[in-house]
Amino acid sequence: MLGDMTNSAQPPEAGRPTANAMRRALRRARDGVALDVTEAAVLLRARGEDLDDLTASAARVRDAGLDAAGRPGVITYSKSVFIPLTRLCRDKCHYCTFVTVPGKLRREGHGMFMSPDEVLDIARRGAELGCKEALITLGDKPEDRWPEAREWLEAEGYDDTIAYVRAISIRILEETGLLPHLNPGVMTWTDFQRLKPVAPSMGMMLETTAERLWSEPGQPHFGSPDKEPAVRLRVLEDAGRSSVPFTSGLLIGIGETYEERADALFALRRVARSYHGIQELIIQNFRAKPDTAMRGMPDAEIDDLVATVAVARHIMGPSGCIQAPPNLVDGEYKRLIGAGIDDWGGVSPVTIDHVNPEKPWPGIEELAEKSAAEGFTLRERLCVYPEFVQRGEPWLDPRLLPHLRALADPETGLARPDAVVEGHPWQEPDEGYVASSGRTDLHRTIDTTGRTTDRRDDFDEVYGDWEALREQAAPGMVPSRIDGDVRAALKQAADDPTKLTDDEALALLHADGPALDALCSVADDIRKTVNGDDVTYIVTRNINFTNVCYTGCRFCAFAQRRTDADAYTLSLDQVADRAAQAWDVGAVEVCMQGGIHPDLPGTAYFDIARAVKERVPGMHVHAFSPMEVVNGATRTGLSIREWLTAAKEAGLDSIPGTAAEILDDEVRWILTKGKLPTATWKEVVSTAHELGIRSSSTMMYGHVDQPRHWLGHFRTLAAMQESALAKGVEGFTEFVTLPFIHTNAPVYLAGIARPGPTARDNRAVTAMARVLLHPLIPNIQTSWVKLGQEGAAEMLRSGANDLGGTLMEETISRMAGSSYGSYRSIEDLVAIADAAGRPAKPRTTLYGEVPEERQLAAAASDGHLPELLPVLEP
Repeated sequence: MLGDMTNSAQPPEAGRPTANAMRRALRRARDGVALDVTEAAVLLRARGEDLDDLTASAARVRDAGLDAAGRPGVITYSKSVFIPLTRLCRDKCHYCTFVTVPGKLRREGHGMFMSPDEVLDIARRGAELGCKEALITLGDKPEDRWPEAREWLEAEGYDDTIAYVRAISIRILEETGLLPHLNPGVMTWTDFQRLKPVAPSMGMMLETTAERLWSEPGQPHFGSPDKEPAVRLRVLEDAGRSSVPFTSGLLIGIGETYEERADALFALRRVARSYHGIQELIIQNFRAKPDTAMRGMPDAEIDDLVATVAVARHIMGPSGCIQAPPNLVDGEYKRLIGAGIDDWGGVSPVTIDHVNPEKPWPGIEELAEKSAAEGFTLRERLCVYPEFVQRGEPWLDPRLLPHLRALADPETGLARPDAVVEGHPWQEPDEGYVASSGRTDLHRTIDTTGRTTDRRDDFDEVYGDWEALREQAAPGMVPSRIDGDVRAALKQAADDPTKLTDDEALALLHADGPALDALCSVADDIRKTVNGDDVTYIVTRNINFTNVCYTGCRFCAFAQRRTDADAYTLSLDQVADRAAQAWDVGAVEVCMQGGIHPDLPGTAYFDIARAVKERVPGMHVHAFSPMEVVNGATRTGLSIREWLTAAKEAGLDSIPGTAAEILDDEVRWILTKGKLPTATWKEVVSTAHELGIRSSSTMMYGHVDQPRHWLGHFRTLAAMQESALAKGVEGFTEFVTLPFIHTNAPVYLAGIARPGPTARDNRAVTAMARVLLHPLIPNIQTSWVKLGQEGAAEMLRSGANDLGGTLMEETISRMAGSSYGSYRSIEDLVAIADAAGRPAKPRTTLYGEVPEERQLAAAASDGHLPELLPVLEP
């Protein structure tokens, strides 16, 4: 088997490119013309004079980038310590000597993980010598393979490896002052949220996009679940969505072809373009090691490394940062500098390179001399690159700022030579809820003065690369049409909607004209059977407690930076005052949601719920979207279940099923840069249901989506509700249609989204919500905020039975450009029901009867706030 491994890892033979192909590719590189994959693969084969030509043009690209960055003639490095937190791993890479097994660790006198004392001893020694980075490297999810790893974590009180990584990172920050750079392998979106507050940067090598090296027996990554290229690319994208400065790169010479290597470089460029979060690429050359299955493989040649660095430089462009590990280049510093690198990576005066233990680090003085010999000055950087230090939010968590400011030169973002490396407290911002600030009267003045500008000042940066998004979104710009047997589908919907096939459902979602009229009639008949004729509504007040947010949702016109003219944050007293005012005019519910404010601690949500309950004990607190739940859980270090339990104890009664948009990641990652993925949304909502915290459900449609996405969304919600009912919990209270408001939405202003749904779309979605969610979710709500009075009345004739709330204030849709105001009186809502020919009836959040006392209070005020309500001062 070993012999097979050695042979099969060799790249398939491929002929050298023709001289004409090489000349053409070199000329395009010299001229600064964008290369394609084929040309890059040609240039990867450059040798001799051709390689000299290639590296010369690559070096010019590098130099232009350094000039633009304000550090001409500078090559950087990071003074670090290498902390191998655990050498256990669930993967079986055939070239790796870092990973070991529990028995060997025991024989050598080691634990399954390094203990905190062992970690801090290394970190303290590094701090004494001026190191500023703690490179924490470990195997992927060892507890999934090794019971001994799981037992160690449980004995020490950690749920999983990520929890230990987070905890030890905090101790390093507080007790030594070093900045953790985390390499825990494959991470989920939620893992990034857990770790971002404790580490300014993270990393994971892509290595290769050649799937055969993972899927075929005898190949280097066979048997390693975390080395599937698609999985690793998803990690890079999740890092970008989470605004985490991220290091990645290639491992060359493990059996990939030149075409596959070029493909990997372009995959990295795509991620870098989309999110602007790849802080550096490491081009690492394979070195064969004893006692591994690939010990007979030849090392990657230096020419191969030099050519790959040069091609990477051309592909990533002048703004890319390219690194080659200096201990693996056999002293060929000159050639690597000439090929376009601008960084030597981490170099430690304390620890060995545990991944390549046979290759010692060069001395920093030697690196400085070799760099100077080529006309470059060696400068120390931090683990997070200077560009990200200077960008600040959302790339750097506020809890890390004191640690970064202690070490970074504010002018350059590089390490300060005179910095004292010492611990600083790591804690929630301000140790409590933030004070009020900004335009706290926006809930009123949005209807009079309006918003200050139609977009944020950082419009071109905060949402990622618009051009890359245009390519992704193109298929959804013009809704597709399909032909299907609508007559048979209508008959099935009328006879038994639970037996509609996907093809039949899609045919109905595309229905128009008389077929759409018939569909709405079927939906309305189902509504009458389930709900009767009553049109329900709720006297409620929206309280959006902050609009400061850095998540980067591309459909959201509500989010502002803390420095923007329209930004605001309410104090706890202001939140409680607004709830009390709502109670006085008959409200039975407050619906509270806000932006993901970087300064709000994870416990702030508990404070908000508690403040309302203390002021108005009888008020139903319907609050905190699944995104806010995840934010609170990751900031506090609690699990989602633990956080929701604590929120319920603080006064949370139910949660809005917002942040759903479309529950299909194909669409979600166009609509939003950093919001939670579909799987996490489902986890939050399902967990809430299991804890007895009911939720609404929603769908925002009419942007870059298609009817097939609507169908998938409905099927997902139905399956979740079916699962909840099977567990004996009630689950969703209702489904709410949310037509996309395009006017001020960034994704529309950038020319990517459609201008909202058509009237046909609104009728079809409402009717099919009734049909496809029957009998699992009995209430279908239409949105007067987004559709207006006539539009809402039409939806009541198309299967809807609920009008939602009086709201009293509404900022999110109004900031997006909705023209239907911020509140409706009870009289207004009754008029909408009258227009549909139906009676109106008040309800509670859970669709129960409203106490007579509440009805009388609401009737006395008509369910809205007095015209002369005093402005709440900060």
